[in-house]
Amino acid sequence: MIKDRSQPTTIKDRCEGIARSKWFLPLFCLGLGVVVLAASWLGGQPGAGLISLAILAGFGLLLLLLTGHSETLRGLTIRRDERFAQIDLRATAITGLVLVITLIVAWLVEIARGHSGHPYDWLCATGGLAYLLAVAFFRWRG
Repeated sequence: MIKDRSQPTTIKDRCEGIARSKWFLPLFCLGLGVVVLAASWLGGQPGAGLISLAILAGFGLLLLLLTGHSETLRGLTIRRDERFAQIDLRATAITGLVLVITLIVAWLVEIARGHSGHPYDWLCATGGLAYLLAVAFFRWRG
């Protein structure tokens, strides 16, 4: 019997298929908007939650409408080849570097103001630990 290679066969294939759907990111934005609305509502700020929901739903709709017209959006959302994988890897590295530098500067500013540096201290520690564990994992893996 010939196996049909066009159909996903493993959970990993199915997950990748779902993530590459043109509907995944817009629906993710909508779902995130609902979560933010619920958290805001619980925090006593339903108006801010509704605004956040509208912004996230609008962003998801914008992605849905523009993905068909933009190679960049297609590459970042539904069609990932080696080139876009490398672009994503470099962009993620730069984003991480900017965030780490921002956290360190914010921590130093808080220390200079005579404060404890919290919550920047534990965010810096978490980032540093994640980096060390990732280096160890990738070194061990290969």
